[in-house]
Amino acid sequence: MTPPPRPLRIGNASGFYGDRFDALREMLTGGPLDVLTGDYLAELTMLILGRDRAKDPARGYATTFLRQLEDTLGLAMERGVRLVTNAGGLNPAGLADAIRELAERLGIGCRVAHVEGDDLLGARDWGPGVVTANAYLGGAGITACLRGGADVVVTGRVTDAALVTGPAAAHFGWAADDWDALAGAVAAGHILECGTQATGGNYSFFAEHDVRRPGFPLAELHPDGSSVITKHPHTGGAVTVGTVTAQLLYETAGARYPGPDVTARLDSVRLVQDGPDRVRVHGVRGEAPPRTLKTGLTRLGGHRNEVVFVLTGLDIEPKAALVRDQMEGAMSKRRPAEVRWTLSRTDHPDAAVQEEASALLRLVVRDRDPAAVGRVISGAAVELALASYPGFHVTAPPGKGSPYGVFEAVETLADTVPHTAVLPDGSRLSVPPAPTTPATPAAGGPVDEPALPPPLPPGPTRRAPLGAVAGARSGDKGGSANIGVWARGEAAWRWLAHTLTTDRLRELLPETAELNVTRHPLPRLRALNFVVDGLLGEGVAAQARFDPQAKAVGEWLRSRHLDIPEVLL
Repeated sequence: MTPPPRPLRIGNASGFYGDRFDALREMLTGGPLDVLTGDYLAELTMLILGRDRAKDPARGYATTFLRQLEDTLGLAMERGVRLVTNAGGLNPAGLADAIRELAERLGIGCRVAHVEGDDLLGARDWGPGVVTANAYLGGAGITACLRGGADVVVTGRVTDAALVTGPAAAHFGWAADDWDALAGAVAAGHILECGTQATGGNYSFFAEHDVRRPGFPLAELHPDGSSVITKHPHTGGAVTVGTVTAQLLYETAGARYPGPDVTARLDSVRLVQDGPDRVRVHGVRGEAPPRTLKTGLTRLGGHRNEVVFVLTGLDIEPKAALVRDQMEGAMSKRRPAEVRWTLSRTDHPDAAVQEEASALLRLVVRDRDPAAVGRVISGAAVELALASYPGFHVTAPPGKGSPYGVFEAVETLADTVPHTAVLPDGSRLSVPPAPTTPATPAAGGPVDEPALPPPLPPGPTRRAPLGAVAGARSGDKGGSANIGVWARGEAAWRWLAHTLTTDRLRELLPETAELNVTRHPLPRLRALNFVVDGLLGEGVAAQARFDPQAKAVGEWLRSRHLDIPEVLL
């Protein structure tokens, strides 16, 4: 009888382009691994790489990864660790060639493969101003490269979870329709993808652990798709049901989490603490993937400029009104297409420190015409230096304005995308799309309303912040934001599930009052996931608000006060 395949130990060493440089070495030396992944791409990153490629066609990939390999490629090969990364960005073939050159220069035997086909910029007319157009591929191309003997696999735009589903399918021999196993790998991949966010980084209850330098996460994947999330011993941070729940909720929407490999059912995920710094993830169910692939378009949306006026001491509101009237007068002849004023009352009365006595008045202007947001704005602000409110100054010298980007997601039929694995020997293998079924649900399609627990019985309440009984994590998806909120314990869940409705969320976060808000209960995680459409305007690169990626919206929500049952406090 053939024994089952051993678990696959797969780690992550990068959650974004700019993450901890030493993480690759830390993960390779901290303990045993089979595969080490690195996620370098995000919506904003694609725009940055697109502008790099426009200056030099040989660029377009994350050069940081290549620099990290200078002193770690040999280490990885010695230890038999395969490297899988999306650092190829818009030029995976270019990065693969650069790695081969590096290996030859260092005298290291290394078989490099890459995945391409996601770049659809030249495939059709996407309209004016489009800088990048990339389909989100699944892990099947990575699987083919690893089965073809690759030690290093470089991809362009794949889903973040594909960095785990690809190696897992190669290791366990999964078929393309092993939905449940693939869904389990997607859950593990989603937990790993943002690096230390799974090990205590950016965690609501950070004070409970030493998170000064959290270790990067790894997953012990099993043949059925279940996994244990952990980290190397003697590294900082923590792996708990709470830290894993927070990351599972990050940048997701409803119960269905659609991807090119499988649609994972987040409402089926079960988490169990399996020992110190070990969380078991099991029970994940999968469905066929959608017939289409998400395709991310980035385009230049126009030009923007920003001036932040510092208002100090008394009469903050009249001072703000004065400078606003003066600037509005200067803009009257050619008003930019979008003008946004925000007054942040960061000032305190009778402050012993000048900065604590100051408020910030922020002016942001946008227009397709750079002249409309250039000197006409910066010059007007400078000219007020001796002619406005007392104590006039700004946080930085006004500039000439700069271009900003817009992100848009469209759907592309999967069978029209030339997903291709380029193997270490140079041969090219066409990768078919994942199978679907006639009953394949729409991406993010509705599910049966889950049963909620009974509400807590009536009792005395006390005014307190929501964060006293619940954690939260928020993030961006194009122009929308998601806010995941989870309860700490069953009693808190019984209260949260019936209290934090969409109407209550709008009351607590007035910025969402006029926007479409959808609530998705996830009882097995004791969590609610809210999607707020349009909160981020045209996406992260557009910098439409003070917190352009909605990273702190969840913490804002936790700071809001409600009448909370005393039994929970």
